[in-house]
Amino acid sequence: MARTEYYDDPEAPTPNSLVVAASAVVTNENGDVLMQRRADSGLWALPGGGMEMSDSLPGTAVREVKEETGYDVEITGLIGTYTDPRHVIAYSDGEVRRQFNVCFRARLVGGELRVSDESLEVRWVPEDELEALPMHHTQRLRIAHYLEGRDSPYLG
Repeated sequence: MARTEYYDDPEAPTPNSLVVAASAVVTNENGDVLMQRRADSGLWALPGGGMEMSDSLPGTAVREVKEETGYDVEITGLIGTYTDPRHVIAYSDGEVRRQFNVCFRARLVGGELRVSDESLEVRWVPEDELEALPMHHTQRLRIAHYLEGRDSPYLG
């Protein structure tokens, strides 16, 4: 299923769903950030996805990281909430969503790297290489807030 992301675009389709989601900035002992290249858009993104009825938000982030990368993580903090109504995601099946994303800090605790059917590639990216990766503005914003080392979470 293909995915197109819009931001502050008057041509964006009107949302027909609201999805609660979680993502995580996962780092290893070198400070590299775990990134995936999404199969549905070809863009790089933090691992994450929609909350299920049996999940907590931190649990959603842990589950999604495992499903998408093969790694086990521990949540260590909150980067922020991302609810900007100007961000719209359209899928080829007709769903057009607004997403309420909560982004967490996490550290690697185990598992083995694997690429899921949701990703074309998964890898650890050094901080100085993040800017060169093609990704949506909203992913860059979450990473920037992580790199700033904020004392309090971003609320937006």
